[in-house]
Amino acid sequence: MKRITVLLAEDHGIVREGLRSLLELCGDFEVVGEASTGRQAVELARKLRPAIVVMDIAMPLLNGFEATRQILAAAPETKVLVLSAHSDDEYVAHMAAVGASGYLVKQNSGQVLVHAIKQIVSGHSYFSPSIAKRLGDAERKSRECGAARGKPSRPLTAREAEVLQLVAEGAANKQVAAELGISVKTVEKHRQQLMDKLNIHDTAGLTRHAIATGVIENSVQETAG
Repeated sequence: MKRITVLLAEDHGIVREGLRSLLELCGDFEVVGEASTGRQAVELARKLRPAIVVMDIAMPLLNGFEATRQILAAAPETKVLVLSAHSDDEYVAHMAAVGASGYLVKQNSGQVLVHAIKQIVSGHSYFSPSIAKRLGDAERKSRECGAARGKPSRPLTAREAEVLQLVAEGAANKQVAAELGISVKTVEKHRQQLMDKLNIHDTAGLTRHAIATGVIENSVQETAG
């Protein structure tokens, strides 16, 4: 029987080691790559085309939301299963919106992880029962309230999302430019576009927005500061 290829996207080495051991002991999986940043996860997914990516949300350089969006755009046959310490409704809804096929919290057992991966690779979705119920309730409420909503704001481009995360993590324009391989002038242009789209007028505001929307964790920004 052909083994399921897995890419692990998790910034904590000890967690990656544990996940690799768990999956390889099962015998049904082959861990073909490991990524410690969101950007590395995107690059490896494009190169390796795994059946599934097990994705953390709080990833440096590129968070799990944006990494998932880019992976699914570049490798649509690959599935993404979120494995996060966070189970907030906003996190779950955001990951579902960008195309994740499942969502587990790290408190789940290894047996649940194995089952979830097999379900997703077979063409199904898998969300922890409590998360699935909340997601369904939120979707129903969203449909009921849809007529009362205003016009949605313009979505951020992939590059704007990358710039937002790096700025919120405390990187100066020169650091952002070096990290993304673009000019400082281009970084400044993206920052201005971000502020225009989000109606935010300073770096502190961008940081607050990034924390509020789950782009970065509050602890990440505090550490950077």
